[in-house]
Amino acid sequence: MLSSMVKEHHQKQVVRKELQESKRKDACAAASDLTQALVNHLNVGVAQAYLNQKRLDAEAKQLHTSATNFSKQTQQWLTLVETFSSALKEIGDVENWAKTIEGDVRTISMALESVYKTSQENAQSQ
Repeated sequence: MLSSMVKEHHQKQVVRKELQESKRKDACAAASDLTQALVNHLNVGVAQAYLNQKRLDAEAKQLHTSATNFSKQTQQWLTLVETFSSALKEIGDVENWAKTIEGDVRTISMALESVYKTSQENAQSQ
């Protein structure tokens, strides 16, 4: 009877150990699944942040390129306007020079006319 009780006890212990081992495996699998789900959830956020950062970097690079091109175009416009302004000043200088020459020619013309009239009058009086 004692030996049958020991056997029975031993069989119950084996069953309990198997049940315990099965529950431990289930618990490990559940913990692994939970860990995997948490990691996947975090990875989705990290992947989204990475994609956003990549997109931001590309847009920043494009903006930098556009700003550089705009700066070059602005510099070209400034050079063009400066050249145009200089040309206008030169035209103004030429116009001023022409007016001065015209005034001098009128003065000389009037002086010659006066001298001619005077010489004509002197020639007629003699």
